[in-house]
Amino acid sequence: MRRVLHLSDLHFGRTRPDLFEPLLALAERLKPDLVAVSGDLTQRARRGQFVQARAFLDRLPAPWLAVPGNHDISLDNVLVRLLDPWGRYRGLIHEDLSPRWEDEALAVVGLNTVNRYAHQSGRIGRRQLRTIAAAAADDPARPLVVVMHHPPEHPAGSRKRPMRHAGRGVEALRRAGADIVLSGHLHNAHVAPLSAAPGILLVQAGTGLSTRLRAEPNTINCLEIGPGDVRVDRWAAFDRPDWEVVESARFVRDITRPDAPWATAAHEGGAIRARSG
Repeated sequence: MRRVLHLSDLHFGRTRPDLFEPLLALAERLKPDLVAVSGDLTQRARRGQFVQARAFLDRLPAPWLAVPGNHDISLDNVLVRLLDPWGRYRGLIHEDLSPRWEDEALAVVGLNTVNRYAHQSGRIGRRQLRTIAAAAADDPARPLVVVMHHPPEHPAGSRKRPMRHAGRGVEALRRAGADIVLSGHLHNAHVAPLSAAPGILLVQAGTGLSTRLRAEPNTINCLEIGPGDVRVDRWAAFDRPDWEVVESARFVRDITRPDAPWATAAHEGGAIRARSG
């Protein structure tokens, strides 16, 4: 089993500073093999915000893998967004926009789904899909996790614009061999198999540090991943800067059957939208 701590939508530039140290302390306690950050490290892609984000990442007690979000390219400078959208991210966070981490038990591939020409909606490139397929081919029995900012499928009630050609994206992820997708963007937590590809488990994180809440507290996920077996613990911080587990779920699937669906094996906790204090 491998442990992955999943953070998303940190939005440095609009954060709760009181959550920084408790989150770092939690990461130290959980001892993840990897910290995966699914985009929106900054609020407005400004240099100072990237500097803050990188300082936070450098304090994590484990290797980290990050991908850009739509807030990590300039929103208010159109020329920068069109001509050099990734300059600050590459210079201050990481040169590779679609990074990869792996060991003998787990492969994790990052996808840059940000579309500079359509700020809200994302897209999946063919070259990135070939990277996923290559990782799956290296060891078909090893779980393959894809980290991307935009979810390939939105849960019911979401008001954000879905990814362009989302159906084709989901099918492409299935063909490429993805087992789990970690994403953010919506600022709402959600864990379920994709309806269009139930052999892929979608794990959504809410916002880890930002004050930009959408009827939920700040949340992060911790995953225990093995072949055909995933446990997802959702941690939340309410008014007080203390992180607590509010929901846990375990999913299993038959890895001997291609496209076998994920099924819920255990579940504890429930909806956290209305909770506070």
